[in-house]
Amino acid sequence: MGKMAVNIQYVVVRDGVEKMTFASKKEADAYDKMLDLADNLSEWLAQAPLTLEEGQREALSFYLAEQKESLGRLLRGASVASLVDASPTEPAGEESIGETLVA
Repeated sequence: MGKMAVNIQYVVVRDGVEKMTFASKKEADAYDKMLDLADNLSEWLAQAPLTLEEGQREALSFYLAEQKESLGRLLRGASVASLVDASPTEPAGEESIGETLVA
């Protein structure tokens, strides 16, 4: 008989829908927090004095949540050029969300 491997997977589920599967709890938790932020941003943008279709608002909210480090630096006065010049592919000390996805 062949050897059996045990694989632990962490699945992020929202409203009964599997959103993403990760190999580590840390990555799954980070993704879940990012989804929480995206939800909050979407609610906030819904109150804005501009017209966005729901899909546009959700896409924008998700993008802003993914880019929260850069957005925070912009809000503190950094220029876009400084973000591009100093932007590592991953924030210092953090793994990229979704880097170790499990199919």
